[in-house]
Amino acid sequence: MRAMSAGWGSGFLGILIFSASLPATRVAVAGFSPLFLTAARAAIAGLIGAGLLLAFRAPRPLRRDLVPLAIVGLGVVIGFPLLTALALRHVTAAHSIVFLGLLPLATALFGVLRGNERPKPAFWLFSGVGSLAVAGFALAQGGAGSPAGDGMMLAAILLCGLGYAEGAALSRRLGGWQVISWALVLSLPVTLALALASLPGTWDVGWPAWAALAYVSVFSMLVGFVFWYRGLALGGIAGVGQLQLLQPFLGLALAGLLLHEPVAPGMLLATAVVVLCVAGAKRYA
Repeated sequence: MRAMSAGWGSGFLGILIFSASLPATRVAVAGFSPLFLTAARAAIAGLIGAGLLLAFRAPRPLRRDLVPLAIVGLGVVIGFPLLTALALRHVTAAHSIVFLGLLPLATALFGVLRGNERPKPAFWLFSGVGSLAVAGFALAQGGAGSPAGDGMMLAAILLCGLGYAEGAALSRRLGGWQVISWALVLSLPVTLALALASLPGTWDVGWPAWAALAYVSVFSMLVGFVFWYRGLALGGIAGVGQLQLLQPFLGLALAGLLLHEPVAPGMLLATAVVVLCVAGAKRYA
């Protein structure tokens, strides 16, 4: 029970860190291109991860760990950030939240397939209702979709869910910070090359953009995953994964607080429904 509670607490800290990524990204793209931002944050986090692995003399992963680590890198280091950035060229941010609501379900499904978890039937009911609440809120905000954008968002969600589940299962043996660090290091040849190929024409972008780049590099791409993978490993992939339902609302709240963006009144009702669904999913996971 203590491990379960620690897992949920750690998972919530991870989601809280991830939730600030959207406001930070909005600030960063004012000075950097989406491609450079996606590649640079992963490359910076990868260099820090490499330093941590060397400093703590972390043992090298076994040969059997290389494929799961590659899946983590493909899913959460490269696939999800890049596909969502490309998709947002075709769909609005509000429309993308519809798909973000599917991420907890995708994580739970891959938790069953890859983590050998077996949630109770009532879990799927709460998870489904929570996902519908997020999707309904996003649709109420407006925003049209497109076949290309929707396809890329769906692919991004599937890759991210797989990367979360694979990383959580691997964290039970290697540890959370080791998993994300090794995945970032293995992805360095790709992310570093993309970052160098998409260097901005000028570095005079203002300190807010630099601060935002630092946040998404250090916290969104590395520190957040330390807490998130620990939470999934201790509390269960399917159950703790439902905390992702809170991410859109926490992100919108932080955008309102930090960027003074308007917060829709309907967000409060949708958030209340989501909190109840997360509580129900926790009970039956």
